[in-house]
Amino acid sequence: MVAQREPAQGGAPGGESEHFVVVFPGYHRGWGNWIAHRLESHGHRTTLQRWDPDREQPLEEALGDLQLATGRVLLVISDVFLQLGPRTEADWNAVLRGYVAEHAERFAAVNLTNRELLPATAVLEPVNLWGVGEEEAERRLLNRLGLRPRRIPVPQPGYASRYPNDPPAIWGEVPRRNARFTGRDVILGDLQQRLMDAEHGAAVCSLVGTAGIGKTQIAAEYAHRFAPDYDVVWWVNCDQRNTQRDTFGSLATEIGLDSSGEVGERVRAVREALRRNEPSGRWLLIFDGWEEPEEAATYLPQGGSGHVLITSRNKSWRSLTDIKQISAFRRAESTGYLMRRAPHITVEQADQVADEFQDLPLQLAQAAAWLGEEGMEVPEYLRMVRGVGLTRLESNTMPDDYPYSSLTSWSMLLNKLRKSEPRAVELLSLCSVFAPGRIPLGLARGIPAAELPETLRWFSKDRSGWTRALDSLVNYSVLTREARTPAVGDGDQSDSVHMHQVVHRVIAELTQGRQNDIYRETVHRLLVEADPGTPNDSRQWGRYAEMLPHLIASGAPSSKDRRVQEMLLNCLRYCYASGEYTLGAELADSIRGDWEMFLDAVADQLLALTTLQGNLLRQRGRFREAQALDSARLQRLREVPRADGAHEEAVMDATSCLASDLRLLGQYDEALQLQQQVVEASRRLYGSDEWSSLLAQHNLAVGLRLLGRYEDAYETDLDTLRKREQVLRARHPNTLASGNACARDLRLMGRYQEALARQELGMRLHLQVLGAQHPQTLMARHNLLLCQRRAGTPRQDIATAMALLLEQHEQVHNRTHYSTLSLLTDYGNFLREHGDLALARELLTEAEDAFRSLLGPAHPVPTAMQSNAGLVLQAEGERDGALNMFEQALAGLTTLLGADHPATLGCALNTSGGRNFSEALEDAFELSRDTLERSRRVLGADHPLTLSCMVAHAGDLRSLRRREEARALESDALERFTRSLGAQHQHTLAARQRTRPYWDYEPYLG
Repeated sequence: MVAQREPAQGGAPGGESEHFVVVFPGYHRGWGNWIAHRLESHGHRTTLQRWDPDREQPLEEALGDLQLATGRVLLVISDVFLQLGPRTEADWNAVLRGYVAEHAERFAAVNLTNRELLPATAVLEPVNLWGVGEEEAERRLLNRLGLRPRRIPVPQPGYASRYPNDPPAIWGEVPRRNARFTGRDVILGDLQQRLMDAEHGAAVCSLVGTAGIGKTQIAAEYAHRFAPDYDVVWWVNCDQRNTQRDTFGSLATEIGLDSSGEVGERVRAVREALRRNEPSGRWLLIFDGWEEPEEAATYLPQGGSGHVLITSRNKSWRSLTDIKQISAFRRAESTGYLMRRAPHITVEQADQVADEFQDLPLQLAQAAAWLGEEGMEVPEYLRMVRGVGLTRLESNTMPDDYPYSSLTSWSMLLNKLRKSEPRAVELLSLCSVFAPGRIPLGLARGIPAAELPETLRWFSKDRSGWTRALDSLVNYSVLTREARTPAVGDGDQSDSVHMHQVVHRVIAELTQGRQNDIYRETVHRLLVEADPGTPNDSRQWGRYAEMLPHLIASGAPSSKDRRVQEMLLNCLRYCYASGEYTLGAELADSIRGDWEMFLDAVADQLLALTTLQGNLLRQRGRFREAQALDSARLQRLREVPRADGAHEEAVMDATSCLASDLRLLGQYDEALQLQQQVVEASRRLYGSDEWSSLLAQHNLAVGLRLLGRYEDAYETDLDTLRKREQVLRARHPNTLASGNACARDLRLMGRYQEALARQELGMRLHLQVLGAQHPQTLMARHNLLLCQRRAGTPRQDIATAMALLLEQHEQVHNRTHYSTLSLLTDYGNFLREHGDLALARELLTEAEDAFRSLLGPAHPVPTAMQSNAGLVLQAEGERDGALNMFEQALAGLTTLLGADHPATLGCALNTSGGRNFSEALEDAFELSRDTLERSRRVLGADHPLTLSCMVAHAGDLRSLRRREEARALESDALERFTRSLGAQHQHTLAARQRTRPYWDYEPYLG
């Protein structure tokens, strides 16, 4: 790379401007930039030269090429620089003592290492910049070059580099820099250019390639090499979705955002802050091992001037980001790497090893470690890896594109370690029980020796033995050390390691059957110690996020240790509290598969598991699976009756869960009966004001509301609210939930202004206590919008708010979650009411189809939604199609809910209108009369639905030319609308204009 820098404006006042060729290895790119900029600020010209000449080119010739430019050559040297090629010490000593000494006036150097350099480098008179501050480094640089300080203003580029010794203000979890990193300069340079040249807000590049090809190493080197260009650098490990969410969300604290909310809220807050370039536009995000492009919108800031790097094996990123395909090393990179780590081998021998392992970086690292550590000759090494058969290994142990000799190489290493360093093998066996990726290995040293198996007690007792064993594994490239202390423990950061998935797969296979039970039990003990015991505390979620990948890998669900079982339950509680419902449901299913083999069906652990699993399944919309679990549990408990309080509590818990399932499945009467039993049992066991009793009472009100018993629900919710304010205080999330419920009841009762006033207060409290993105806050905002719509808030305010809320729902849940589907329906109803029929039809059809898929056709929600579809058809002039939809909805709801349910009455109101428009006047008249009578009895004479039924029936009377009756009924309805809602309310105005009223269905699952 050659980059000619623009000359500083005006030259050096009072002195001659000089030209310098600043020569640096790609590894020290940041230093090259800083030195050039400093020289330019004093009025001098510079040319940047990244230097890594081919090994075949003589050093004298390569150095001579640098002198083709005018001016002096400034070499940025270190042990990395002197290994380029690689070159031998003899090569460098010869050229330094000869060619460089002859042209000493044309050369100068700065030294960036505290390691001892070759004695012959003295001819360059290198000035040491290692470990000094920026001002002192600049002073030393100018002094070495014999330059007078002459500060000249130099225009700063858009991404001005910082002094390389000054780290970014925020530096998160980036792996340690690999001092042995080799080559890839072309890739790194191209990568930086792509990111810099990308359009604003589109600087995202994915490094895609097979496992072990070096994607992570390239990303880590990019972060270190270009760190001076950024103020925020944040590394996100994507091996597990929950780890990805938690790590990304933890950036909130670093950039000064509120970190008290749940993890999803922090993720969204971070994404939005970076999009706004807060606290800086110079940010770099690196997502390592991200295989799911469909989640891109959750994390990638849609804007901002920062950069994003993704490493992945999934080529599907091509449709969303710029792709950089990563392949194996170029042969020169392979041979250079091997010769640096094993200096005794020749170029030809390095070429043979590289060819054997197809230039794959991961395998070359292991081969180079073996050759370098053992000093083995290449012919012997190749003979061994080619000649030993490993027929017992499964064919899928290594990736398909890996040479089979790789297995032999690893087997040789393991056999060697068993003889020379058995403790290293014990550490390796322990690592193989964990999941690949980050391993909190140091936690083992925190377990008292007495609690470890006798053969492993040296973990705690022999620190020097531990260090030697770990160093050996790192030197052989089996493990790499992590850059930080893992969240799950307080061990020394050097004891947190990383094992590549391919290496893990091979090692696990090669160590199989060697006292695995001992290592598994040790890892289980370690995980128990790591459990904070507070899964609902968001401050501890980082610890749980790191524990989760190791639970299944270590076989923890098969453990019969009660402490391990409680740790697993806490991990499930974390999944529920943090919103990791999918991962939690999968983990719960795995745990159940083991526990049912050795635990009694009514064991406390299995009962607790069922409660947690049902909660997770319900949150994912898997209602029937939850119901099957809860039903079976309750039946088993009833089959083994006991007279103790613990048994009664278990029955109550199971009954409560089953009632929740039945409510969601539309079996409202049966659910209410069960919930009443729960309330009675809870009050008997705990008293009426205890937390569990109030939760049971809250759920009872949900059941009443689903049955259309709005006044009963309101009285129950109001009592719950008052008690929760006393027991839990006004700002507790459960108290806020009761406030939401009361406002919903008031709205359904037709008391729109009261509902709006209460919900506005509740909304403010939700924002203060839970934050804007918490699921309960989104539910409160949804309820507020419905209150505003019914109370008559201006149309445009509601339209904008609904569109924004829909976007937030998709981010928090997803497009098919039942909460999102409810909002889609209400938004579609609003759009239809205000004339956007095309989008209304699209949203309502999507929601109805999704609800039917989720709940089945014989459920009140998809059945009632046919009435919404009919209203769209009617607005489009399709009267026959509309009437068909109305009739189907009415017949279905009458069967499912009964003729007196408010939802059935609403469908009847629409159906009477459809009949009237289709000229079935007598049928319309009979239905509107019956609906009016039922609505008066069920909802009261002044409820808005009753008054709408009055207006509709008056219209049917007028159609039958019974004008006097129509006029009297219409007048009564108008007076009641005016008195209850006001003269300017939309319902009042519509009644005055004799507009046929309708009812749109708001889906609610409870």
